[in-house]
Amino acid sequence: MMNGMNMQQMVKQAKEMQKKMMAEHEELAKQQFVGQAPDGMVTATFTGDNKLVDLKIKPEAVDPDDIDMLSDLVLAAVNDGMKKVNDATQSTLGKYTRGLGM
Repeated sequence: MMNGMNMQQMVKQAKEMQKKMMAEHEELAKQQFVGQAPDGMVTATFTGDNKLVDLKIKPEAVDPDDIDMLSDLVLAAVNDGMKKVNDATQSTLGKYTRGLGM
């Protein structure tokens, strides 16, 4: 059985860990991640909190006779950007959830 002092210490450590996690989350949200389609024809820029803030399409990617290709390029860039955000989030914040069975 834990005495009151150990419980207070655990609560204090949990609060400190929560503060660190929130600070790291805020720093991550300030970062930008750029996803690219093949050949850089389309780029999608995200913030670390998964907001799409910019989408650039090179003129040569636009072919009125092949709109499906442009759609595929946009999807590739967006998915690449989201993967980069998710990887950074897992790398930065995953240490707080490892071993918790989540």
